[in-house]
Amino acid sequence: MSETPDTIHTAPGPKATRREWIGLAVLALPCMLYSMDLTVLNLAVPQLTEQLKPTASQLLWIVDIYGFMVAGSLITMGTLGDRIGRRRLLMIGSIAFGIASVLAAFAWSAETLILARAILGVAAATLAPSTLSLIRNMFLDDKQRTLAIGIWIASFSAGGAIGPVVGGLMLSQFWWGSVFLLAVPVMILLLILGPMLLPEFRDPDAGRLDFVSAGQSLIAVLSVIYGMKRIAEDGLDVNAVFFILLGLTVALLFARRQSRLADPLIDLALFRTPTFSAALGVNILGLFVGFGAFLFVAQYLQLVLGLSPFVAGLWSVPTGVAMVLGSILVPSLAARYAASNLIAAGFVLTAIGFAICTQVETTSSPLLVTTGLVVLCLGFAPVGTLTTDLIVGSAPPERAGAASAISETSFEFGGALGIAVLGSMLTAAYRSRMDAVVVTGLPEETVAAARQTLGGAVAIAEELPGEQSERLLSAARDVFTNSFAFTASICVALSLLTALLAFLLLRKATGDGADNDPVIADEAEASAKAG
Repeated sequence: MSETPDTIHTAPGPKATRREWIGLAVLALPCMLYSMDLTVLNLAVPQLTEQLKPTASQLLWIVDIYGFMVAGSLITMGTLGDRIGRRRLLMIGSIAFGIASVLAAFAWSAETLILARAILGVAAATLAPSTLSLIRNMFLDDKQRTLAIGIWIASFSAGGAIGPVVGGLMLSQFWWGSVFLLAVPVMILLLILGPMLLPEFRDPDAGRLDFVSAGQSLIAVLSVIYGMKRIAEDGLDVNAVFFILLGLTVALLFARRQSRLADPLIDLALFRTPTFSAALGVNILGLFVGFGAFLFVAQYLQLVLGLSPFVAGLWSVPTGVAMVLGSILVPSLAARYAASNLIAAGFVLTAIGFAICTQVETTSSPLLVTTGLVVLCLGFAPVGTLTTDLIVGSAPPERAGAASAISETSFEFGGALGIAVLGSMLTAAYRSRMDAVVVTGLPEETVAAARQTLGGAVAIAEELPGEQSERLLSAARDVFTNSFAFTASICVALSLLTALLAFLLLRKATGDGADNDPVIADEAEASAKAG
């Protein structure tokens, strides 16, 4: 008999052995690469621009297509893993990722690089849900699973932290494409060790993959995220609204189709599980607040403080270390405190991190903003680890791939929404404040262009004589820093509000109070009612 999302397990699962823990180390390898590939390209942009000479539109697609294809393919790949086997999908994705990395490294044109990055995105979409769903099946004991997920999340943070450092070293010695070759030896190692150490899991009752549903999910996710990105870059316009509405319409058609299929791409019954839905909502809220912050900080370090991308990357390393340590420490805290309390406390700590960022000035040391980010990351660690654990743990094992994909898609949505909304707020604050700035001695058209973005102001300043350049840069940097502090103060309020919502929603959904582990408490309560 196949489990449903309401199936209850009152007894703890068997303990994982040394084989599972070694297998977890193998699973951490592609996760590190997943996040490294998001960061190393930014460092390579100046060199690849000089070599490939892409147009402005092509450069945007080179940077963005990877994230777009990851987001659009996650749901399909997660469900596909349930059908053909999670380990098999991971191996197929690893081969594709390695081949696409070589293609990207030796791309001879902008079009070739865009194609390679698109294939990388589809391949990367197999990695996160496959690894997370394998963890769900390998670690049946709740406390061990929480620790395993903490390590899984830490591997992403580690990749994000070391990516700029390793990428910067590679670029200082080799050509721009060398950063993509980092993936090849890791994927070869995964292909060798995976079949030896990772078990295979699939849903024995899974039906055929519905390609119409797969197409609908791709269009829905891509349209919404593309529309949000347009808002972040250009503000609210007709095109952005069109794509968001298109995505939402297709999403409704997708949901309607799933409710009628015998073998849906996503089992909508998952959303009827209170723990699953509450944790998913809190996860999206957390990513909404957190992702926007890193967008602001990157601009502040490079365009206000004048740091190079490599040095700015070095200043971001402590934040990655904080996220790694926080993710590993969370499971021991979860054994003593309820998830709703830990997640709410995490958001309060996140608010303190943002509060530190409100104190930045144009002459501040990078240490100030890095300290704020470290506190922010320590606060976000329990949010990412515990909401992921609740989402995956509340789904039955044979639906682990679909649940993992939904969890990962929520990361993409929350991040895209945060960048779009908070990025638009920062841009609006910058433009309105720049409108009030009078820069004497400069042509009005020059000042008008500088009022659009700080990056535009920096580019224009490079073409001006020394005194005029310094005057424009000083005004633009002051305005951006004030706008950054203003937006950070909004994030303080949003973090505190999310802390309250997380506490109330998760406390109610998990039936907090019967046990230190709210998942077990919820299951025990439901089992008692069913009996």
